[in-house]
Amino acid sequence: MRLTFLGVRGSTPAPGPDFVRYGGHTSCVALTLGSAEVPTLVLDAGTGLRALTPLLGGEAFRGTILVSHLHWDHVQGVPFFGAGDREGSRVHVVVPEQHGQTGRDLLAQLLSPPAFPITPEGLRGSWSFEAAPIGSFVAEGVRVTAVDVVHKGGRTYGYRIDADGVSVAYLPDHAPAAGVGSETLAALTGVDVLIHDAQFLDRERVVADDYAHATITDAIDFSRRIDAGTLVLFHHSPARPDDALDALAAEMDPARVRVAREGMVLEVERVTDRSQSDPR
Repeated sequence: MRLTFLGVRGSTPAPGPDFVRYGGHTSCVALTLGSAEVPTLVLDAGTGLRALTPLLGGEAFRGTILVSHLHWDHVQGVPFFGAGDREGSRVHVVVPEQHGQTGRDLLAQLLSPPAFPITPEGLRGSWSFEAAPIGSFVAEGVRVTAVDVVHKGGRTYGYRIDADGVSVAYLPDHAPAAGVGSETLAALTGVDVLIHDAQFLDRERVVADDYAHATITDAIDFSRRIDAGTLVLFHHSPARPDDALDALAAEMDPARVRVAREGMVLEVERVTDRSQSDPR
């Protein structure tokens, strides 16, 4: 399994000269599975989704997008996804089940007038939408497990993907300090890679708690708690410039912790050494 990080920011895009090395696009990670040459499974549809189009070599996208939750920074890329909004595409979008609404109607709250010029039906190609409950299902031939996590403002999922003999957990918006259910812990334990919310520093704890996000320490502690192999710090604050993220990376053990950057490619490997030494 190969991970390509297309957007690593949270809340809002962060353009400008101070955000070049780590990138300013919001949450999106593409997965290339098995012997496939291009990604077929995508985690979130933030503005980073636009960067998937050139990776497909001119082909239409055929695959599934797993949306963690419906905040703007996780879905804003949908109508600007060139390889999806074209004839010949096949795009299945999974969102968290809530309020008894269909997946189409949940997305249409953001993708319809007056918020946007078109509705989901205005997207070209073959698009389908699903409001999925927690639990396991198959997407693009691999096992996906959706779990509830604590975040503010609508139901939020974390996802575990098991494929090619390895596993990845994706929790871009998560407040583990507010509590983690036993079923969620059980579902995520032992993953080879954990991509986790790391939007706030410890000194920003009050804001992190107000918006139900994680601090850097929360992310590290949670990775230990589920015995994750490699931790990828993700969903960086749009106010955190490149130099600050460089300083953060310098504090971490690069064998245990990676600081996500736009364009980063990570080949997921089975982790056998899961010592609980301090990764910093």
